[in-house]
Order: sequence, then C-alpha cells, then structure tokens
Amino acid sequence: MTRRLCASVHLDDAFALYVDRALTGDRLDALGLSLGINFVALARHARVATRRRAALDRRLAWLAAVVPFAVLVGLWALVNGHGSLGWVAIFGPLGAYAAAWSLVHHKESVGRDTAREVFHSAEKPEQTAPPVEPEAETCLNELKRANVLPYADSAAQTTPFVGSGEKIKEVVWQPIDISRPADAPGGGKLPLLPFDAIDLHTYVARHMESISGLPNLRAQNRLYVLGSNACFLSELVPDRTLRPQARIPKQLVQAGLQSPGAGMRTHLCLERIGEGGRMIVSMYLRAILQPPSLTWEVAAYAIPPLDGRFHRVDRLPVAPRERWWDLVKYATSRTGPELRRALGRLSARRRWLRDHDRWLTKQRRAITKQHVLYDYGAKGSLREDLGAWDAAGYAERTDAQDFLFRLQQGVLVATERFLKDHNVDTSSYDKALQVISTQTYNIGNVSGPSIFGNDGTIAFGGQQGPGPHGGPGPQGGPGPAGSGPSSP
Repeated sequence: MTRRLCASVHLDDAFALYVDRALTGDRLDALGLSLGINFVALARHARVATRRRAALDRRLAWLAAVVPFAVLVGLWALVNGHGSLGWVAIFGPLGAYAAAWSLVHHKESVGRDTAREVFHSAEKPEQTAPPVEPEAETCLNELKRANVLPYADSAAQTTPFVGSGEKIKEVVWQPIDISRPADAPGGGKLPLLPFDAIDLHTYVARHMESISGLPNLRAQNRLYVLGSNACFLSELVPDRTLRPQARIPKQLVQAGLQSPGAGMRTHLCLERIGEGGRMIVSMYLRAILQPPSLTWEVAAYAIPPLDGRFHRVDRLPVAPRERWWDLVKYATSRTGPELRRALGRLSARRRWLRDHDRWLTKQRRAITKQHVLYDYGAKGSLREDLGAWDAAGYAERTDAQDFLFRLQQGVLVATERFLKDHNVDTSSYDKALQVISTQTYNIGNVSGPSIFGNDGTIAFGGQQGPGPHGGPGPQGGPGPAGSGPSSP
C-alpha cells in the first residue's frame, strides 16, 4: 500500500501536490487516521515529486517568455536590415521548443524510474527520500498510534468515525443481564466480581487477536471528540492556533468511556487491514454498562481497494525500446500544453499559498482575538479518499465477510469469557446471542447470516455500492480537507 502510493506521487503530479499539502501543509483541523499508510514515507516522496514538478514549471515558464522576445527581436532585425539577426525569429522558437521537449522528457523519465525503484526496492520507502520538516514528521509519526480523533461537527448527525469508509452497520446489541451470579460447582452461587467498562474493553482488546484468528489485528481504545469541543481539552489542543495532538494521556481516554458526554466518547477500535492493504474493515465498540444490564454499541465500516489509477506503476513499459518510444510519445504530446500552461501553474500555486495563508491568519485572529470556537475535527482520511468500490472484486468482498464474522465472533466469545471470569450467570447472554445471530446480510453479491442483528441487512460496495470516493481533483487537486481555500 505505502509503496504503491509512494510510487504514484512520482507519476501523478496532481496527486503529489494534494498529498504534500494534506500531510505537511499548515492547518488547524485534525488529519484523518493513517489506516495502514506510512504517512512519513508518503510525505517525503510527495515533497520530492512536487519539487521536481515546480522546477520543471519554472524552466518552462522561462522558455515560454523567451519565445515572444525572440520573435520580436527577429522581426525588428528583419525590418531594419539585420538579416543574420533575423534568423532568431525563425530558430528561436524552435530552439525553445526543443529545450522544453528535452525538459519534459527528462522529468517524466526520472519520475518513472523513481516510481519503479520505490515500488520494487528492498529498502523501506521512507529511506529512499529525504526528510521533510521535523515537526511535520513528528505529527505524522504520532498518527500511527493515535488514541484520540476530533471529528468534524458536520459528521455529528451521521457518524463520528470519519475516514473509516462505507458504513456496514450501526446497532446496539441485545442487553445482557449481569446481575445474577453463576452457580457454584458444589451448589449455591458464586460471588459476583465487580468490573467496569474499562475492564471489559481492556480484556477484549487484549484477547481479540487470538480469539478471532486475525493476525496483526489493531485493537485500542480511542477517544472521539466533537471538533468544536476539542479546544476544551488542553491536552488535545495545547495551542488553539495549531492542529490538535494525535495522542493524549490514557486517563482522558478512559474518562471518555466511564463518563461519556459533551461530544466525547471512547470506543474500542478494531481495525483489520487485508493483504497488501487492499481492504480495510473496522469495528468500533463501546460497552454500555448500566446495571443490571450490559450491552454493546457496535459500528462496522469498510474501505475498498485503491482506485485503478494507482496501479499505473504496474503497467510502465520496461523493455528499452518500448520505454524509449513511450517516453518520446509522451514528451511530444505533452510539450506544447506544458509550455503554454507553465506560467499559469506557477501563478496558481502561488495564489493558493497566498490565499491559504490569509485564510489561516484570519482564522487564528478570530480564535485568539474573538475567542471563536473553531471546528478542529477531521472530515475524512486520505485512505478513504483513494478507495474505489469498483476495484473491489469477489476476493475482497469475501475477505471482508470473513473479517466481519471473525470480529463479531471474537467480541461475543471474549464477552462470554469475561463474564464467566467474573462469576456472572451467562444464560441471558445465550438468549441475546440468538437474537444477534439470526438475521441476514449482503456484501455485494455474497450473502449469509447477519452478524449485527436488528433489521439484518448489511450492504456495501461491490457492484451494488457507490462509486469511488472523491479523491484528488485535476490540476493540482483539492487542498487538505477543511484547511482553507480550494486548490488551484
């Protein structure tokens, strides 16, 4: 996954600019979860690619300015009888075009070679590109183990789990009576052992990988905070003019489980990334413990494989003759448009940076001078933006089915074991299990017993799902979500 995306930034200038702005640009809102992507490696390669693109545009803009000057000089020379100097009007534009062709050819050749080297190298991608700003890399490294995520206010009416992909199901499971003690072996009743929601979350997180049979399962508690409430947690937003932190003290995470409210709740996050990062299935759990009953709030989401355009590195010609001819065709077809639009691209990038800086300055002034409550919440994730359901085949849908079955089964088994360890009579659990497990679901064209109860229908992606999520747009792509003006 990371290698493919690092290779793609060298082949797609718009994607490279989008990634560079999203990961390392100055912003106030939180960045979405990395979800299996090494953001540090991706940011490094995006910076290399954007600098290469900017250098080409500067040279092309200079050549574009030389052409009309050469024509004017040549015409003046012809009118005034300087015949030898008049040749400048004829050969000046041709020389400029030849130089531009060579620059476009070289840039594309280097980009393709770099992409293939990154994709096939035995070295880690982050070791094959120079670092970006230390503070930016520190923030991106923290995202790998984020235990808090502010979500945008606009998502409050739908889901706090922004960037997790397509919703499969959101439901509260059948309540379980935990007030009755289990029978003792020799007769009588065992004493109930006290526990709280933190104990249950910790037990499930610790044992889910072995119970579910899903290696490399990521399980951790994470506090989800409404974006406009993030400033009330000084540990989350120590400086209101900067982006939120990705990690906070675990006591605050636990407090969001024991005393939820004010747009702050802690969920046990189970994330299973499929082979090669193609499919991601996430389950979010919250134990609702209100004696005499226990229930689980359950939400499940899925992110499809990467859009097909990120597989271009697989199709690059490698044979010397085919590679040479393909680069010649590329440079010949692209030199004219690249030469004409170079100055416009440089101006658009400068204008975007100027507008973005002005917007941030305005927002920071409103925060500090007018004490405005700013929405620091993330609106999505980079991984979600790059997925496309039409790239999910039968194998991916059945993998998602398997992940979901195993996650559900793991939660149910872990809950039963936990209750038994605390001497709780599980007869109520057995009845609740029958309700949870008797519905149906549908994933693309694969259907079977439900794993989430209630109305029982699970549908996502495949041939019946929505198209690709919005990703980086043309010519420069959109800027970081929620970070200011749109990109040029």
